[in-house]
Amino acid sequence: MDARPDAGDRPWLAVVEEVTQTIDALSADSVDRLVRELSDHDGRIFFSGQGRSGLSAQMVAMRFTHLGYRAHAVGEVTAPSIGQGDLLILFSGSGDTAVTVHFAELARSNGARVVAVTTNPDSRLGLLVDLCLTIPIASTRQFGGSLFEQASLIAMDAVVFAIASRRGITFDEMKARHTNLQ
Repeated sequence: MDARPDAGDRPWLAVVEEVTQTIDALSADSVDRLVRELSDHDGRIFFSGQGRSGLSAQMVAMRFTHLGYRAHAVGEVTAPSIGQGDLLILFSGSGDTAVTVHFAELARSNGARVVAVTTNPDSRLGLLVDLCLTIPIASTRQFGGSLFEQASLIAMDAVVFAIASRRGITFDEMKARHTNLQ
């Protein structure tokens, strides 16, 4: 007998279950390729997405700053122009968000490499990029893109954890790079 309460009685268990199933279904090869690509990257990294996907992208940009990368959230007033040797990481559940696809095209035309975090590797975005991390969402009971946003953030936090380990970056080093103006 399953000792866990029914998710109907505790809806937070349904969220945890969906996120767990999604993270368990990630392609280890795709995650490993992304970790290698990012571990070896010494240029600037830009992050973007629209709506709540954009908020996930901003949180990941912060973690890359903690790792010591020159990370920028697209749209921030201090973000420089993108160019040769840079990397743009785009978050889009559908992979068809017009602004996000346009950013991929602009980045490529300026010589940057592009990574997509999406549920749909065959989307317009997925077909434009150099590397795609597919967030494999089979179904969800949550509203809108909630599961994509949750799972993409957790997947990218795991990538950050792997990069820190691979590059020998300690949590104390990361903490020293955290903002102190708060």
